[in-house]
Amino acid sequence: MKLLSLNVGRPRTVDHPDLRGHVTGIDKQPVEGPLRISAPGPKGVGASGVAGDAVCNTEHHGGDDQAVYAFAREDLDGWERELGRTLPSGMFGENLTTEGLDVSGARIGERWRIGADVVLEVTSGRIPCLNFQVHLGEKGWVRRFTREARTGAYLRVVEPGEIRAGDPVEIVHRPDHEVTAALQFRAVTTERELLPRLLAAGDALHPEARRLAERYVAEHGGAV
Repeated sequence: MKLLSLNVGRPRTVDHPDLRGHVTGIDKQPVEGPLRISAPGPKGVGASGVAGDAVCNTEHHGGDDQAVYAFAREDLDGWERELGRTLPSGMFGENLTTEGLDVSGARIGERWRIGADVVLEVTSGRIPCLNFQVHLGEKGWVRRFTREARTGAYLRVVEPGEIRAGDPVEIVHRPDHEVTAALQFRAVTTERELLPRLLAAGDALHPEARRLAERYVAEHGGAV
């Protein structure tokens, strides 16, 4: 398992009538590195955990629990076959394009060591937005991406340091529950009846997902 590509985005204005004046950093390009990885601060204040990477809307993106976004090259390859087009690493707005790692199947709280120093922890899957659809240029993309649930994973920084493309990735901790990034994604999007199961992930779960699951249990009941 390795870090195939390390990707950062620069701010650019979106050319779309529904997002007029919107500035985004989703168009991420591979860099050699090394780049510093560190906790950026709380959501709404902190941006990206990757040095030099732009997060332009800190209300919905970035922050400690979404400091880094990872997506598997194998899933990008699968989308290439389905869409009939080339999808370079970074195209989905991911900071880390991995090889040999089941990113969407990673468990919430799973920890990865990248290179010698950096340790990251899986917190949630990625919810697609209109900006993602416009960037990719595929009609109905949000619905299609949601249906497939090959979501990638957001990560928080446990141990900061520097990483670069080609660094090995090692799973150093895997929780004994079955709550994956893909299951969390399905629970908060299309299968709300799964929400009680998310609580098995404990404090590692993204706080927004945890609050949603707790509210669902309070209103509807359900066991973890």
